[in-house]
Amino acid sequence: MPNANIAWFLVHPKGLVVVRQDGRARLPTDAELGSLGLEAGANHELEKLGEQSALAVEVPRGFVPQEPFAVMGLRELFGHLGEQGLALAGRASQVIEWAATHKFCGRCATPTAQVEHERCMKCPKCGLTAYPRISPAIIVLVRRGEEALLARNAHFPGAFYSTLAGFSEIGETLEETLVREVREEVSIDVTNPRYFGSQPWPFPHSLMIGYTADYAGGEIKVDGAEIAEARWFKADALPSIPPKLSIARRLIDHWLADVTKS
Repeated sequence: MPNANIAWFLVHPKGLVVVRQDGRARLPTDAELGSLGLEAGANHELEKLGEQSALAVEVPRGFVPQEPFAVMGLRELFGHLGEQGLALAGRASQVIEWAATHKFCGRCATPTAQVEHERCMKCPKCGLTAYPRISPAIIVLVRRGEEALLARNAHFPGAFYSTLAGFSEIGETLEETLVREVREEVSIDVTNPRYFGSQPWPFPHSLMIGYTADYAGGEIKVDGAEIAEARWFKADALPSIPPKLSIARRLIDHWLADVTKS
């Protein structure tokens, strides 16, 4: 019998989520799994979505949903599932990506088994355990007086400008990562890093740790690989900036509120 108390996050290869499009996208119900030609199969429990239990399930490769069902990327789902639903969709995509890439032991190639009551895959032969990977990355808004440094990434579609970001390397503190990434990407020095906040970023398994920092010297010279262009901007002359779902936008909005307050 269908269970109305379950929210199904059906994750398609490449992190796409199966939704029903009724004007506004929503998650399939338990009763609709059959019409999709899917079974619950092996699933991964997430935190609750309101009063519903949220479960993540890997959709078989090659699955093509029929109307009114479709697959949508996480960015496309912004504005459809609500803040908690979008966060859970991101978590579901990361859990399924982890499970799909850890079906065999990385040490002896034996098929792994999911550990009960723990987010862990374990090898029954050699005992190697594998937990979901989280890759820490800093993201920073650099200030020079009332100006902010924004850059256009060479690999992102469109022409919007954002804050600088980069992954931590082995043996680095987050503050060391910040200084190195800014120097590598735009050739300037910064000082006084200040923690701002963090955001899980499921593309595919990052944790973005936000900072602000102050300009300390140097002239902007972009690396040409990651960054195509970088400039100092004032609050009344901003370029196109990221949408509100990102911590980059929160950093920019926080700076705007500070420099435009009466």
